[in-house]
Amino acid sequence: MHKHPGMDRPLRFGIFLAPFHPSGQNPTLALERDLELITRLDELGYDEAWFGEHHSAGYEIIASPEVFIAVASQRTKHIKLGTGVSSLPYHHPLILADRMVLLDHLTRGRVLFGVGPGALPSDAFMMGIDTQRQREMMEESLEAILALLDGSEPVNRETSWFSLRDARLQLRPYTHPRFEVAVAAQVSPAGPRAAGRFGCSLLSLGATNRGGFDVLGSHWQTLEERAAEFGQTVDRANWRLVGPMHIAPTEIQARAEVAYGLADWIDYFRNVAALPLAPESDDPDQLVEAINGSGLAVIGTPEMAVAQIERLQTQSGGFGTYLFMAHDWADPAATKASYELFAKEVMPRFQGSAQRAVESRNWAAENRPAFIGAATTAVIGAIQSHHTEKAEKEAKQGAPST
Repeated sequence: MHKHPGMDRPLRFGIFLAPFHPSGQNPTLALERDLELITRLDELGYDEAWFGEHHSAGYEIIASPEVFIAVASQRTKHIKLGTGVSSLPYHHPLILADRMVLLDHLTRGRVLFGVGPGALPSDAFMMGIDTQRQREMMEESLEAILALLDGSEPVNRETSWFSLRDARLQLRPYTHPRFEVAVAAQVSPAGPRAAGRFGCSLLSLGATNRGGFDVLGSHWQTLEERAAEFGQTVDRANWRLVGPMHIAPTEIQARAEVAYGLADWIDYFRNVAALPLAPESDDPDQLVEAINGSGLAVIGTPEMAVAQIERLQTQSGGFGTYLFMAHDWADPAATKASYELFAKEVMPRFQGSAQRAVESRNWAAENRPAFIGAATTAVIGAIQSHHTEKAEKEAKQGAPST
């Protein structure tokens, strides 16, 4: 099993579903495909699924991760379901905390609470929110939400944008003492600083893009320093790294499959999300070369996926969960096949789930002569015993009566 020094637990896997669906397609069917995918990931043994919150730009079309989680929870059995992420400046903290507690009960403890300041400037603009204040607003809200979830005393807060007066939740969380709370991080230290201050988990959304990858080590150092400053305890096992992949049995096949939608995804980040991830080109081969070469993504084989995760382990110093950044690079069938291939060939390498079976098989093979010899002796003994018993019965039946 591939483990980073100091990380003695199997790596977990999941999906971060913004989602990314090119505008112009049937949104009802796109959302249904998302639900079908989560159901399949649950069957394949993936650990987590996180859902985004966006309100503009027509590409990331889940407006309420809480509503989506409620539906997904009724179609799945085991997979944990998280808000990825709830934009705290968009909501009154009491209402959002209350909804998350309700979900915790409805899912019987399968809910995760990811938080952030809000990703799309167009969302903030429509609500009259100053983008320069979003991170400050996020920390104010998170502090209030954690106090409400703690529930040890009524919460009173007065900020420029919300008030809490003797506020308390009417239900305590289903999970004791509360569900996991994770703070989103991109390149700036704002996410790790907030996570460290409040003792929350870290959700590194840009772990594989050049800026995000470069600061992985410093992000965790910042989080640990802030945690120590505020008397909090943090654990690398609760650190999640997000990155995109599409794999197939051969690299040639994987490259051919992403010609379906890779260019649309790149165009969205270049022209709408203002995050150029590849050169100005619509040629699928050039785009694959660029994003594979930069380390942003893996479009290739299971072995290439293994190498990417090992690269992230080395750069970060160790983490707990790898999350696929979901996308529509390939058609739905090929996309599902990619997740299935990953579950079959990559996940066991980092979880040790196939190791015992291999060891048992090798042990049985190495000791085959002794085992076969003993089994043969037992068979011969059984045959001899049968014939002896039969002969004795026949002798009794043939003996003259007295």
